[in-house]
Amino acid sequence: MPPTTISRKSVREVDRRAIEDYGLPGIVLMENAARGCVDWLCELGINGPVVICAGKGNNGGDGFVMARHLTNRGISTRVLLFAREDELRGDAAINWNVLRRAGANCTVFSDTPSAEAIAKELSHADWIIDALLGTGTQGSLREPYRTVIEAINNSLRRVFAVDLPSGLDCDSGLPVERANELCIAATVTATFVARKQGFDHPCATRYTGIVRVIDIGVPVSMFDNSPRRS
Repeated sequence: MPPTTISRKSVREVDRRAIEDYGLPGIVLMENAARGCVDWLCELGINGPVVICAGKGNNGGDGFVMARHLTNRGISTRVLLFAREDELRGDAAINWNVLRRAGANCTVFSDTPSAEAIAKELSHADWIIDALLGTGTQGSLREPYRTVIEAINNSLRRVFAVDLPSGLDCDSGLPVERANELCIAATVTATFVARKQGFDHPCATRYTGIVRVIDIGVPVSMFDNSPRRS
């Protein structure tokens, strides 16, 4: 069985082994993760538009796949990309291109937008999806993420964090910028494979909200070292 909690280092190792040792493509893991997120989001109830705030990494890629599945289910969905399109790489770039070709409702912020501009984009959302930053986040946050995180927290909307709230340190469970506590305060967090190590910190719940572990299809034999077929 998967471990109860995993660290930042373990997250990278799970991804590496799933792709390199088991031959499970990263884009399949992304698809499974996003579909699991959408299933839970629909279970929680959606009573209006969903706005997905995405960064340039795989966390943003999860958000792009979520947008596709939400749209397929007839839910009004808008994607806000806080990066240049040419910064996207790998699986995230593939899923962004799928959205573009499908005519999805997307807006690209190549530069840091004003807090007022972001607030306007978020004003009609029933849910905001935080797909900005992933488990690798460490050190000081850079723009545009600082402005976006503050705008999301000020929106007073329900927030669904993908894997972990943006700005939270995966291992400590505290904001990477502890002095100003700049971190998404999520309503719920859909985390992948296992709870992150930092979620056990007594203060983490104020940022994660309710946490559910989403199965992304990683073979359980990866964790118990049982033999696998070649």
